[in-house]
Amino acid sequence: MSGTTSTLPRRFDAGEFRTRAARHDPGHAFGPEPAHLAHGDHVLNPDLVSGLSGVRLREAAVLVPVTDDGPDARVILTRRTAALRKHSGQVAFPGGAIDPEDGSPEIAAMREAEEEIGLDRQFVEPVGRLPVYMTTTGFRITPVLSVVRPGYQLAANPDEVDQVFETPLSFLMDPANHQRESRVWENVERHYYVMPYGEHYIWGVTAGIIRTMYERLYA
Repeated sequence: MSGTTSTLPRRFDAGEFRTRAARHDPGHAFGPEPAHLAHGDHVLNPDLVSGLSGVRLREAAVLVPVTDDGPDARVILTRRTAALRKHSGQVAFPGGAIDPEDGSPEIAAMREAEEEIGLDRQFVEPVGRLPVYMTTTGFRITPVLSVVRPGYQLAANPDEVDQVFETPLSFLMDPANHQRESRVWENVERHYYVMPYGEHYIWGVTAGIIRTMYERLYA
């Protein structure tokens, strides 16, 4: 019919996720910002851009693991231990700093997932990336999108992870579950997304990455 547009079906299985991730271009930035500032804490807090300009940020990667689990895929998340120096007790994707010997964000993200939650990389298929995510804590994070095939086992490293849990992709990709909140930090009001799921309070960088995934892949 003339004048109509076609859209992909809103399915939330791993195959559909793989298709959407593969066709996404992470180098495309929002608005006039350069690609290396494509997304991050500064999107909801524009004043942070000037604060990050010229700052040498440490390269990091996180794995966004989507399970190949029938029509409703699930996303593997962790809750960090309270003893960690940064982001203690928060919900997070497995990940960390990129070491020189890693060679790529994909290798770094899979290595960290093995170390933190025992996810063997032989079950992990990297399928794409999201734009780098800038944080006020000094990191430039590359989110690595991946599909995890059945048969994997998880074991939390107690030095880093208190709990590993899975959240339906359909829940995380529903904007009705994305709330915006704010708090005063260092005498400045900061805005961020929250996505409460049962006993888990998903917020901050993790919620920001999930929101980016929704905007880039499913919106």
